[in-house]
Amino acid sequence: MKICLFSAKKYDREYFDLINQTYEFELDYFAITLTPKTASLAKGADAVCAFVNDEINAQTLTILSELGIKILLMRCAGFNNVDLACAKRLGIHVARVPAYSPEAVAEHAIALLMTLNRRIHKAYLRTRDANFSLEGLTGFNMHGRTVGVIGTGKIGLATARIFRGFGCQVIGFDPYPNAEFEKLGGRYVAFDELLSLSKVISLHCPLTADSTYLIDRRAFSLMQPKTVLINTSRGKLVDSVAAIDALKQGLLGGLALDVYENEQNLFFEDLSDEVIQDDVFRRLSACHNVIFTGHQAFLTHEALTAIAQVTLDNAKALGAGDTTVNEIIQNNPDHH
Repeated sequence: MKICLFSAKKYDREYFDLINQTYEFELDYFAITLTPKTASLAKGADAVCAFVNDEINAQTLTILSELGIKILLMRCAGFNNVDLACAKRLGIHVARVPAYSPEAVAEHAIALLMTLNRRIHKAYLRTRDANFSLEGLTGFNMHGRTVGVIGTGKIGLATARIFRGFGCQVIGFDPYPNAEFEKLGGRYVAFDELLSLSKVISLHCPLTADSTYLIDRRAFSLMQPKTVLINTSRGKLVDSVAAIDALKQGLLGGLALDVYENEQNLFFEDLSDEVIQDDVFRRLSACHNVIFTGHQAFLTHEALTAIAQVTLDNAKALGAGDTTVNEIIQNNPDHH
């Protein structure tokens, strides 16, 4: 079985090659993203493996189908960049990795929060220059704070567990309540109530038509002054232009982003010698109380191992004509 991996980085090759020793598939790696222009590179393959910023629209899927490819392997949990209706119409099986390592993303969300809150990034740069002034580095105690978790699936639950360890009061919003969230001391509230009660809000929900720009101008207007918002889920959950205004008005005290709504032209590449053309991103990244990481929340040894393992398991099952619990069924996506 031949599998073409698009958007493949050095770490993808390392972990897929390691896990593939068991399967002995033929793996072909392409650093470029999967788009209608690059889909023809998969000629001769039995399956295509794609990632979060690949452009898997009807045009791309049609080209893959014409090449005889009937298996699309998403090596991530999200699938909002896949035209599922078209895939179903063309008879293309789409499988994903629903839960590679919830703790990897949860721990990164907390790392972003604590870096922003305690100004670790600023202190690091200062002390490198032998500047040991503490001016402007004041944070706040997490203990006793009310924290809102939006989306209480596996990742949201793992994040809530850490917040409880800090001694936080944890409230949650999710159309599909999780009994485990309440067992660890979380309390479900209405969406507007969560926005108004929380000092810190962490997003852990999938991107759907309903959740696009979930955090918009209205949502920001309901927040306490100086609320801290963390997003390690999908960029389009947050209206970036509205976020800039909320920062200027003081409604947002801090913004920590591992994802960005227009990241497909930025993240996963070294653009250090180029002028960033995205003015919204430049305005956000210029704010002293905004920190970005480049969609790296998943990037741990454990997560990369699980991603490769589950993806190749999916390939084996679908290649043999079997079913897999990780196959995405049109009109019935797993909420988490």
